[in-house]
Amino acid sequence: MEKITVLIADDHTVVRQGLRALLQTERDIEIVGEAETGRQAVRLAKTLKPDVVVMDIALPQLTGLEATRQIVKEVPSSRVLILSSYSDDEYVHQLTEAGAAGYLLKQADISDVVRAIREAKKGNAYYSPAISKRLADHYRETVVRGVPVKKRTDLLSSRELEVLQLIAEGEGNKQIAAHLEISIKTVERHRQRLMDKLAIHDVAGLTRYAISKGIVESSTAAAKTLQPPD
Repeated sequence: MEKITVLIADDHTVVRQGLRALLQTERDIEIVGEAETGRQAVRLAKTLKPDVVVMDIALPQLTGLEATRQIVKEVPSSRVLILSSYSDDEYVHQLTEAGAAGYLLKQADISDVVRAIREAKKGNAYYSPAISKRLADHYRETVVRGVPVKKRTDLLSSRELEVLQLIAEGEGNKQIAAHLEISIKTVERHRQRLMDKLAIHDVAGLTRYAISKGIVESSTAAAKTLQPPD
């Protein structure tokens, strides 16, 4: 039997271990790797080329949204399945537009996760029932009323979102430059554009904004994010 290869991306060790233990009981599923950050998920996806990546949204260093965009673009053979505690319509719509093959809530039964993985492997989409209904309602309204108004986060480029996340995680300009392999001056330009676009002019404000949008979790926004940038 040809097995479905799966990469699990979640920053909580207990979640990864639990998913691995449950999924490995399925004869047609093989766990080929685990990632605890968004960047690691992208790197492992490029190396392992799994059939399915089971991805959380709130990942350190690179959000699940940005990781999904990169994997869909750079590893088109891999399908990304979102497994998250966030059910907000904004997340669902952004992940769907980014190319995610499905969206499940962490409250889902393991049988739903297994089914979603199998459907993703076949090239089909799979959503939690409640999310599926809201998506249908949203697209019906879009047809009737026209194009929906963009959210503030839609104004930001992928690179700006990466910089915003790293700022909210407490990284200074030097560390951000090293992470993204760009110059400090480029980081400074991205930081200024962020502040201009969002009309937020301090790191504390950017951090609160990132938390409110689910770009980082409040527990990962360390106290040093409230200090002036280096």
